[in-house]
Amino acid sequence: MSRLVVISNRVALPKQTQTGGLASAMNAALQEMGGLWFGWSGNLAAQTGTELHEVEDGHISYATIDLSKADHDDYYSGFANRALWPLFHYRGDLVDYRRDHLEGYLRVNRIFAERVAKLLRKDDIVWVHDYHLIPLAAMLRELGVENRIGFFLHTPLPAAGLLITLPRHQEILEPLASYDLVGLHTQRDLRALEDYFLHELGAAMRTGGRIRAANGRIFRAGVFPISIDTAEAVELAHRAEDAGAVAKLKASIDDRALIIGVDRLDYSKGLPERFEGFARLLRDHKELRGRVSLLQIAPPSRSDVPEYRSLRRELERSAGHINGQYAEPDWVPIRYVNKSFGHKVLAGYFRTAKVGLVTPLRDGMNLVAKEYVACQDPQDPGVLVLSRFAGAAQELDAALLVNPSDLDEVSEALKRALEMPLKERRMRWQSMMDVLERNDITAWRNAFLHALSEPPRVKPEIYVPTPAVMP
Repeated sequence: MSRLVVISNRVALPKQTQTGGLASAMNAALQEMGGLWFGWSGNLAAQTGTELHEVEDGHISYATIDLSKADHDDYYSGFANRALWPLFHYRGDLVDYRRDHLEGYLRVNRIFAERVAKLLRKDDIVWVHDYHLIPLAAMLRELGVENRIGFFLHTPLPAAGLLITLPRHQEILEPLASYDLVGLHTQRDLRALEDYFLHELGAAMRTGGRIRAANGRIFRAGVFPISIDTAEAVELAHRAEDAGAVAKLKASIDDRALIIGVDRLDYSKGLPERFEGFARLLRDHKELRGRVSLLQIAPPSRSDVPEYRSLRRELERSAGHINGQYAEPDWVPIRYVNKSFGHKVLAGYFRTAKVGLVTPLRDGMNLVAKEYVACQDPQDPGVLVLSRFAGAAQELDAALLVNPSDLDEVSEALKRALEMPLKERRMRWQSMMDVLERNDITAWRNAFLHALSEPPRVKPEIYVPTPAVMP
């Protein structure tokens, strides 16, 4: 039986708190197949990759390396999160491209390739994750690695017209041809990838979703929408109903309706627009004042990036302004919380809320939308208000879909959600729950690995990049 090798920027080590469904999915796959998880340790050292840290836990080996501060700043904080992240979320105006950041990104990817190549066995199946490691397969091929290698992009992929605004974009994106399978969340993302390769790189489409790159290498691209552990979310929500933190929240809202948003503090999540959309609801529907509150949980992230510090200040001002305008001595419209909560507590909060408000400007999938649905009481479910620009909207089309930039549309959807009859709420919830039970995190993982494990149609070749024009 083939061994699975997972490569990602960070590694969910055993006995560490797992922060998301991906960590659970990868650990489950590794337990089933046996394998290795390789990535950055999260620690800084004098030099990158001089020491390999290894941990064994049952059938799984974990191998991590440290990064130097310079490499961390160039590769992670720099190119990955100040160039690729905003570009992939359609924020070309926020792209901060620097040549030294790109060189650091390529340098760290090469170190990853050199270190992990020594750990690979002939029959290993390799699964690389996310935008931090796009060129990794090409570098592994250059080192003679012929294993099956798959890649999954957890962010959106914008249209080719935006991708080509990135200096030296070919040097970053053309190496995707070195993977055997590239997985994306939605058909929109897949069209963007095909359009880029066909019209910018001179590739040709083949049957079965295969793409023949200009260098002759054939790879496949497909849609694999990531999901959650649906059964676990249902169980957590059921057990959390009487948890202390959840009981306190219920007592504090009394008989008022609760709208909940849970997002990492990021400009892609549309939080300023969300606050203004909620304020529009209070402005236009005076009868709802004192009867509904928005709980927005937004743990800080990437506080070393100026745009994130600016966003936090903007949200604090906005929440303060809205609360100052509408609050009463016994009621606060917006409860804005900048800290994280455990999965059990969040599941209880989701079950308590009458409306889940998930309105990113762009999102690869947004698992919070799926978690909110899974955590509902089947007898009295809440309503999901969802941005049509989240990948989840392609599956959860029974949600109330909105354009997050249209404040009136958000306000109207919130009012409709708050007043929706029980019969309609149950019908919409059941439609979405059917999707989540059919396509959970295990189904996603198995679908991708099954597609990746299919026998290769062509022998892997060494990737030869197209000469780039230096900016």
